[in-house]
Amino acid sequence: MEKIVVWYLRMSIVYFVAGAVIGFIMILDPETSGRYVTAHAHLNLLGFMSMMIYGVGYHILPKFSGRNIYSPGIMHAQFWLANAGLIGMAAGWTLQTGRAESLLIISALLSFAAVVLFAVNILKTIKAV
Repeated sequence: MEKIVVWYLRMSIVYFVAGAVIGFIMILDPETSGRYVTAHAHLNLLGFMSMMIYGVGYHILPKFSGRNIYSPGIMHAQFWLANAGLIGMAAGWTLQTGRAESLLIISALLSFAAVVLFAVNILKTIKAV
């Protein structure tokens, strides 16, 4: 398995644990739990689920199509964009400061760019010959 694929899977597990920790904290302190709901959801869905899908997709789909990944460079760039975007969004939702809105917008754009890069890379990998 490629090193970058392993890193997608590792980060998936890190975000799964982080989302679970935040969920547990929300149960311990229900009065402030509303502040963490969106970060909790994104760590679990965009962090755990998407990173797992990215990693498994990059490992399995080229094998199913009998092709090499279209662009390993895109795969690496997407990893960093996805992580930066998710961490920025999770921080922005929990900080709730005046700068949080700008952080959220920039982070959401990074996450969106990562999704588009994944889609392009996989579609170009599995395209019909």
